[in-house]
Amino acid sequence: MKKSVCLFISILVSCTVLFSQKIKPDEKVSIGSIRFISEYDVPHNLVYKGTTIGGLSGIDYDSTKGVYYMISDDRSAINPARYYTAKIFLNEKKIDSVVFVAVTTLYQKNGKPYPNSKQDPAHTPDPEALRYNPHTHQMIWSSEGERIVNGKDTVLENPAITIISPDGKYIDTFPLPPNLLMHATEKGPRQNGVLEGLSFADNFTKLYVNVEEPLYEDGPRADLSDNNPWVRFYRFDVKSRKNTAQFAYKLDPIAYPASPADGFKINGIPDILSIGDQKLIVLERSFSTGRMPCTIKIFLADMKGATDISNNPSLKIKPSEKPVSKKLLLNMDDLGIYIDNIEGVTFGPTLPNGHKTLLLVSDNNFLPIEKTQFMLFEVIPGS
Repeated sequence: MKKSVCLFISILVSCTVLFSQKIKPDEKVSIGSIRFISEYDVPHNLVYKGTTIGGLSGIDYDSTKGVYYMISDDRSAINPARYYTAKIFLNEKKIDSVVFVAVTTLYQKNGKPYPNSKQDPAHTPDPEALRYNPHTHQMIWSSEGERIVNGKDTVLENPAITIISPDGKYIDTFPLPPNLLMHATEKGPRQNGVLEGLSFADNFTKLYVNVEEPLYEDGPRADLSDNNPWVRFYRFDVKSRKNTAQFAYKLDPIAYPASPADGFKINGIPDILSIGDQKLIVLERSFSTGRMPCTIKIFLADMKGATDISNNPSLKIKPSEKPVSKKLLLNMDDLGIYIDNIEGVTFGPTLPNGHKTLLLVSDNNFLPIEKTQFMLFEVIPGS
């Protein structure tokens, strides 16, 4: 080991205070507001154990081990599909450093790593979210699947919710309701707008999953004005793996027009996080061509009393009698700093004042013009 590396490790251990308080899995978190603390950027295309770090689309905190698990949305194009383990050193004033300590390959049912789109497009994953279950010592991750329908080819791959062991080995999948299955016609999920967020709830007995954008039957994609872009939250029973309820949630309009006007623009949900009592932290991410930053809004969603729409085939034809309610906690545009493609959220350690922390991570799409960005927030309890 080089002296410079030894010196770095020595400084790293001594320069920051770590908070080891654990968040109880069934603890209800009161949120009145959130306060931005600091931001930290990982160097572009940082290489770790022969893999390129990037595309970080989900993050989860293991308070027992004091580490974070982050899934990459690399579709086995650069390196085999994988997740990273990292230690994030922070205090009440800033994120001091992010140190990657492991990389784990995700494996198919046949025991092999996932192929890329050139090898086998029908079995190429699109990883988006990852959560760890300390009760079972297993992980669950989501894939958006694929829907390519054009004159040259048709590729239909269903999204997936997959259970794995911490070493990345396949255990099982959750059966999906019919409205999450891919079709060549405009029915079911849109391409690249399917299963984005995951969150355990109620002491890991329930799992909430969201689609990023509306199903074809439920209405149009979000636009610059309110056009009723309804998405669905899915609740699963963890033990039986059955989908037990679905709820309607309305997206905000897209924040800014695209330039040119017919350029790509989107608003959708990249991640969710349960805080107990049927409430979720919901990230909405808006992006428009011609404007580099993303607009990230953080909402508090309440599902209490919301109508179960499991048997409603079309929110466009029959809107939900009572959708999920939402309250804006923060529009990150108001921070006055550059915000990239935020895709993951988790609770972090507890601060010395007893307040929880939130950590967000961005997906840089492996592009040099985008950042792998970590954002640290303090949770201010509500009254």
